Order: sequence, then C-alpha cells, then structure tokens
Amino acid sequence: MRLFRVLVIGVMAGLVCTAQAQQPPEIVRENAKLTPAEDGAAMFGTYCAVCHGTTGKGNGPAAAALKRQPADLTQLNQRNNGSFPAIKVGLIIKGDEVMASHGSRDMPIWGKIFTDMEGERLASLRIHNLTEFVRTLQQK
Repeated sequence: MRLFRVLVIGVMAGLVCTAQAQQPPEIVRENAKLTPAEDGAAMFGTYCAVCHGTTGKGNGPAAAALKRQPADLTQLNQRNNGSFPAIKVGLIIKGDEVMASHGSRDMPIWGKIFTDMEGERLASLRIHNLTEFVRTLQQK
C-alpha cells in the first residue's frame, strides 16, 4: 500500500526548554490515516480539524503555522446569501477550485489523496460526505 502524506502540525520541543524564545509552530508531513468514507465527521476530524478546528472555525492547532488563516467553515451559508455552496465546497475539497485565501494552497488536494487511497469512486464518496458534514457546521 502506498503512503499518503498530509499537512499536520509538528509537536514542538518548546516544552523541553521554556527559557528559549518561543518558536512558531512548524508544519510537518505525516501519513494520512484511512478513515471510513461514509463517515463525514470522522474524516473531518482526521483530515480537516488540524487546520479548520474541530468546530470548523479555522482555529485548529496548525492554523498558526499557515501562511493564511484557514476559512471559518461555519459561515459559508451566511457568506452565500443563506444558501450552502455544496458544489463549490466539493470542488475546493477535491482541489479543483483554489481559494485566494489558501494562497499557495496550504490545504492538501484531497481529491488526489483520496483517489490514491481507494480509487475514484470512494474518493467521490469521501468528498460528498465531507461536504455534507461541513453543511452541518453552518451557524445561523
């Protein structure tokens, strides 16, 4: 089985020596953990929360190490006249739509990662289920 890499925050050695000047968090690559394609919440927790936070507000532990703040995924309805932009969200997850806020694309291109994991059919299911989970994060 091939190894898949995603961006995650590295645990810093700052706890070892508190006298040193505090260094910013560092982004490191780790193997992507395979989660069930039918479980949008589990996938979000595994693949997205490190940057977007567990509630989708863009405040995950890796956010401080990124060039730009991750999107607040709880405000998508509000920013789109009360309508959830499912197609656009799916395209962003897949990697077909690059957001200006992502700059040089800190966000992994999940479509390719998911396809490499289990093939196109399950990649599409993963993208759909992640999109539907993000829909559940919307605040009024």
